[in-house]
Amino acid sequence: MPIVICVQPTLHTHRLTLRPLEDHDADALVAIIDRPGVREWWGTENTCENLLEDQPAFAIDVDGELAGWLGYWEEEDGDYHHASMDIFLAPEFQGGGLGPAALRLVARWLVDERGHHRLTIDPDVRNERAIRAYEAIGFRRVGIMRRYSRGPDWEWHDGLLMDLLAEELT
Repeated sequence: MPIVICVQPTLHTHRLTLRPLEDHDADALVAIIDRPGVREWWGTENTCENLLEDQPAFAIDVDGELAGWLGYWEEEDGDYHHASMDIFLAPEFQGGGLGPAALRLVARWLVDERGHHRLTIDPDVRNERAIRAYEAIGFRRVGIMRRYSRGPDWEWHDGLLMDLLAEELT
C-alpha cells in the first residue's frame, strides 16, 4: 500500500528518531496496529489503511527499531491555523515515556518551525494511558465528543478533545 510521503525533517532525541515514512514501513505499521494494546484504539481495518495513506506522518524509531507512527494534520487557513496529532506505539514501547517524548518533539517542531499556536489530539475517552501521556506534555481536556469514532467492534465510542497552546508546551 502506498503511504503519504512528505517533505519533513528527521527529528532526534537521545533514543528516539522521528523520520519521514518510507513505503517499506507500511506493512510493519499495520502489523503494529493489529496488536493487542493498540488495536482496540484504532478503529476498523479501513481506518488503519487510510491512516497510513491520508496524512503526513513520522515513523518512530527507538534505538534503530520501528516502534510506531506519529501523524499530524495542519489547518492552513490563517484564521484557524492549528495542527492535530495522533500516535501509536507497539506494546513493548508503551509505558516508558517514549510516547510523550515523541509528541513533545513533533509539537515543538509544529510550533517553532510550522508556526502553530495551538495543537489538538483526540483519544478515545477510555484510553486512560494515552490521556495521561498527553497531559504529561501539557495537553488539557476540552470536552467529550459523543459517539465520535467507530472502534474495531464496529460500535461508536466517545472521544476526548484535548488541546495545547504553544506557551503551555512543557
